Amino acid sequence: MSTDPETLKAEILRLTREYSALVHKPNRPGSENAVPFEPGQTGVPYAGRVFTEDEVEAAVSSTLDFWLTLGKEGKAFEEELTSFLGVRHSVLANSGSSANLLAISALTSHKLPEGKRILPGDEVITVAAGFPTTVSPIIQVGAVPVFIDNDPVTGNARVEQLEVAFTPGKTKAVMMAHTLGNPFDLGAVLAFCRKHDLWLVEDNCDALGCTYSMSIAQARELGFTENSPGIGQSETHITRYTGTWGDLSTQSFYPPHHLTLGEGGAVNIIHRPPLKSYVESFRDWGRDCWCASGVDNTCGKRFGWQLGELPQGYDHKFIYSHLGYNLKPLDPQAAIGRKQLEKLPAFIEARKSNWNTLRTELADLEEFFEFSLPTHATNWTAGGFAWDASGCQTDCSWFGFMLRTRPEAPFSRTEFASHLDENKIGNRMLFGGNLLRQPVFVQLGKDRPDAFRVIGETPGADQLMNSATFIGTYPGLSDAMLDYTVTTVREFVEKS
Repeated sequence: MSTDPETLKAEILRLTREYSALVHKPNRPGSENAVPFEPGQTGVPYAGRVFTEDEVEAAVSSTLDFWLTLGKEGKAFEEELTSFLGVRHSVLANSGSSANLLAISALTSHKLPEGKRILPGDEVITVAAGFPTTVSPIIQVGAVPVFIDNDPVTGNARVEQLEVAFTPGKTKAVMMAHTLGNPFDLGAVLAFCRKHDLWLVEDNCDALGCTYSMSIAQARELGFTENSPGIGQSETHITRYTGTWGDLSTQSFYPPHHLTLGEGGAVNIIHRPPLKSYVESFRDWGRDCWCASGVDNTCGKRFGWQLGELPQGYDHKFIYSHLGYNLKPLDPQAAIGRKQLEKLPAFIEARKSNWNTLRTELADLEEFFEFSLPTHATNWTAGGFAWDASGCQTDCSWFGFMLRTRPEAPFSRTEFASHLDENKIGNRMLFGGNLLRQPVFVQLGKDRPDAFRVIGETPGADQLMNSATFIGTYPGLSDAMLDYTVTTVREFVEKS
């Protein structure tokens, strides 16, 4: 056997690919999945890891190098994600939830202008129904979430409530998610934020690859130009990925999401470069130094600083400007992510195709279910969508296919979800449903009544909580899995 390290590594990686090709067949994209599907025996996940031997080889190769903490793979992944989205910077984190915490924390930095900084007691507008870690960071930094209702058709915010939620001198930001890969009304939200000089944080964790289009005239009014990064332009409209319209956006790379690092997330800095150093500081213990791990003296004056009440020349690597965390992922994770990013365009198209298949095959069940529409769509037919008069359109990289059980249906949402579960078809409710009904918020309202505000009633969020179920659209679904899902849903309805 060779003792040359490179030869040994090449042989290990060859065997790694061979092993992965044998063992991980069920995780290949649905179009390549050669594992026989047995209806009722083989599970149909609502989401999951989709990968080939490329990702396994990349992880093993990086692990053999044994740098482990963020290094060359992390730097390369950040640059490649930045390039894909067309933003200024992307900063890796260890989860999408951590990314949300970092994004909102960055907006509390004392390095921001006083009027822009989120201080304890300031307000951030968000949405009642969704995932809790879109909201919990607002409270964790001492701010007050102000909840507006959801439109059950899109799952997104009722933007007509934004002005009612605004408090002069207190409201500093809007932070909300693009629900299930359906962009929220960015035209209306951006206009509101520009009018009141507010930050916009897009939680893009379920929506990587979605796009939003608006007229060139509207985009110019909102401060976008033809030279703004990330813009695709026709004669009349510009198109950008979600996660590239606000000030900051976040990604999750947990296995169910559009690409996976196992765990992981990112904060995208859209157009204000200084925010990158604030995000990195909060991610990296709160330190003031911007050197990467294992790198010293990037600034050229490591021992030339005097900050706070520290002595002149105190080591810049151990100066802390924020109360931060350690929220970095590992370099082998980034190596996996780089291979996933290469597959992302195909993943996005598969999600769109799978959603369209389900919508077409279940179209005649509208007596029993209400189906989602993309934001700005007014109707669906087999030929596509009709659009409202706003001039804006969305193209969804769907995280899931949502069905809302109608009140007059002869079955409940729970009975429907239980039937899917009994037949090994993965399904989920819309995450936490109306978060205000969750035990943590009920208790918080008792302990600290001023910890959050609610704008009126939240019937839309309640409807999503009570009636919504979503099933999978992820790229690992084969045609046989989709056919079985459709058959199972139809049989349930016919027997009810």
